[in-house]
Formats: sequence, structure tokens, C-alpha cells
Amino acid sequence: MPAIADRRALPRTGIARAKQFIIIASEFNPAITRALIRGASHVLRRHGASVRNIRVLWVPGAFELPVVAARVVARRPRPDAVIAVGAILRGETPHYEVLAHAVAQGLSQVAVTSTIPVTFGVVVAQTMAQAKARAGGSMGNRGAEAALAALAVLRLFQ
Repeated sequence: MPAIADRRALPRTGIARAKQFIIIASEFNPAITRALIRGASHVLRRHGASVRNIRVLWVPGAFELPVVAARVVARRPRPDAVIAVGAILRGETPHYEVLAHAVAQGLSQVAVTSTIPVTFGVVVAQTMAQAKARAGGSMGNRGAEAALAALAVLRLFQ
């Protein structure tokens, strides 16, 4: 996994130490999603999170990411951050564009109303090759980037 984004975005500060993280992962396109989870988990651990403070919840598809995120942030105790990961690939119709917009809008709404970081680590691609490139390949790892974004917001909140 390229670490370019990791080095630029946040110095190793231990910002994740003693914090609770939930990674919500779409079961659709599982090879891509697992790579995104690995990227996010790696970043969180590098910044001090313990493995027991990183929980992965699986949902059937990307469309379910926002509703599960909303439920997770409504529970007590609340996690310190939620990282949503998955892959939406172009099919034979433009349905993937509608789906990607709905997921992004839903996660954004959860973030704003909950006031905790809820980040978007969903790969939206036209081909499987593009998705692989964004899930630990030549274009980085969207899961790692989403974890870095969550940590950066937590740092700002301090």
C-alpha cells in the first residue's frame, strides 16, 4: 500500500490512542472492500489505535452504509469516528452514479448531524482495474485516506 497520503496528512502523534473506531464495510466487491479495511486499520494502528478498539461491521451493500452509520453514532457509548468503506462499480446502466451520490449524501448527513467524523472511503470506479488501483494499488488506498481524514478531524476537535 503506498503511504504517500499517510506521510503528508498527519504526523504520527498517537491521536488514535484510546479512541474507538467503527469501520462499516460493504460486502459487495469483497476483495476491494477487504483491501480498504486493511488500509484503514493500518493507518489507525500506526497512529496509536489498538486492534480491540477497531470494530468492523459488515453491511450487504454500499446503500446500507449511511443507515448503519446513523445507528452506530446514535448508540452509547458513541465511537470517536466512523469510516465507511466499499466499492461501487459501473454496470451496464448509470445506476452506480445514483448509488454513489446517495451514499455520499447519506454519510455526509450523518457526519453533520452527529458531529463526529464519518468519512467516505468508498471507491467509485468505472472498472475493476480502477477500483483495485484505489484499494492499495497505484492510486493509493481510499480506506487509508478515509482513516487519515477521520484522524485529522479528531485532531481539529481537540
